Amino acid sequence: METTLPISATDQAMQLEWNYGAHNYHPIPVVLTRGEGVFLWDVEGKRYFDFLSAYSAVSQGHCHPRIIGAMIEQAQRLTLTSRAFYNDQTGLCEKFLCEYFGYDKVLLMNSGAEAGETALKLTRKWAYKVKGIPQNQAKTVYAAGNFWGRTLAAISSSTDASSTNDFGPLLPGYIIIPYNDLNALEDTFKSDPNIAGFMVEPIQGEAGVVVPNDGYLQGVRDLCTRYNVLFIADEVQTGIGRTGKRIACDYENVKPDLLVLGKALSGGTMPVSAVLTSDEVMLTIRPGEHGSTFGGNPLACAVTMAALRVVDDEKLADNAMKVGAVFRDRMTALIQKTDMVKLVRGRGLLNAIVIAEKHGLGDETAWEVCLRLKDNGLLTKPTHGDKIRFAPPLTITEEQMHEACDIIEKTLLAF
Repeated sequence: METTLPISATDQAMQLEWNYGAHNYHPIPVVLTRGEGVFLWDVEGKRYFDFLSAYSAVSQGHCHPRIIGAMIEQAQRLTLTSRAFYNDQTGLCEKFLCEYFGYDKVLLMNSGAEAGETALKLTRKWAYKVKGIPQNQAKTVYAAGNFWGRTLAAISSSTDASSTNDFGPLLPGYIIIPYNDLNALEDTFKSDPNIAGFMVEPIQGEAGVVVPNDGYLQGVRDLCTRYNVLFIADEVQTGIGRTGKRIACDYENVKPDLLVLGKALSGGTMPVSAVLTSDEVMLTIRPGEHGSTFGGNPLACAVTMAALRVVDDEKLADNAMKVGAVFRDRMTALIQKTDMVKLVRGRGLLNAIVIAEKHGLGDETAWEVCLRLKDNGLLTKPTHGDKIRFAPPLTITEEQMHEACDIIEKTLLAF
C-alpha cells in the first residue's frame, strides 16, 4: 500500500506563499521563524548568521530588547491617530531627528520608496516656488544603476530592464547619467537650466555595493551649489551607521540638501522613512499637498527614537567600521586561495564580493553559492547576477565575524 510522506513545515510554508501570494519574489528556500541579534532560526530549528539584515533594515540586530520594549510600551497606549490630529510622539520624534542629523525640518513617511518620492515632490515644488523654473518643466537627474524602490516614480529613474519592462509609460522629467562621473554631471547641469535636483546613493547598494571615487560626493556638493541644484542623498540603505559613519556622506563631510532615510530607522520592526531638509525646501509644501495616513504615527515615532539611541549608545557605527575591515581583509585573502572571488568592495558592514562563473553555472553561480552558504549556516542573497552582498547586523562581534568568514571561506573553497 502506498504511503504519503508528511509535508515538512518548510515545504508547507513555501507552498502556501506560492499558492496564495504574488510571484514577485524569488527567495532563498529557507523559512524563518525567529531572530535574535545576528542570528535567525528556521522552522526546523536550524540557526543561521543573518548577512543580509533585511537589506540593512535590521542594523540594530533582530528583536533588540530596547526597541521592542519601546514598541510594546507605545503600542499599549496609542498606535495611530492619522495626521488629522496631533499626538504626543510625532513632535518629539521630529525634533529628535532634526537635531540628530542637523536639519531644520523632517517629513515622516513609511517605506524608502515613499521617502524617495517625497524628496522628488519637494524638489519639484522648490523648483517652481523658489528657483523659478517654468511650470511642469522641472527635471531631476539620477545615476545609472540606482535603486530606490518599485513605484512608478522610482522605476522611471531605473536602468534595470526587470524594473521597467512592461510598466511604461514612465514618468517624464528624468535625466540619467553615469554614476561616479562628475564631468557628466557638470555637462548635464550646464546644458539645462530647468534641472532642479540630483538624487544619488553615496554607495550603490542594489547595484552590488559600488563605492565611488574619493572626492565624488564633495564634487557633487560643489556642482549642486554652483548650479543651484538640490543635492538629494538616498541613504535609505547606507545611512544610520551601516558604512561606519552616521551617514555615508560623512566620509567626505558633505551635507546634502535633502537626506532620504528608511530601513534601520526602526531597527527592522516596522516601516519608517524620513526626508530631512531646510526650511526653504520643506515649507514649499502646504497642507493637503502631501501626506500619509501612517506617516509619523505615534508607534513609529517611539520606535524610531529608541532605534537611533541604540545606534549611538552601543557605538554601532564604530563597530561597523572595525568589524567591516575584518570582513574585507578575510575576503581579500580569499582571492589568493580561489579563483571564485574576483573582487571585494564596500565600507563598514556594507560589502560585496564579485563571483566568477564556475562549472558552467553562468549567471547562477552566485545563486548556487548562496544556496550552499545557507546549507552551511549563513544567509544572504545575490544581486545583479554575479555579486553577493554581505550586510550583517551592526551588532556583530569580531569573533562572530571570523566564524561567519570561516563559513564563507569553506563554502567557496568547496567549489
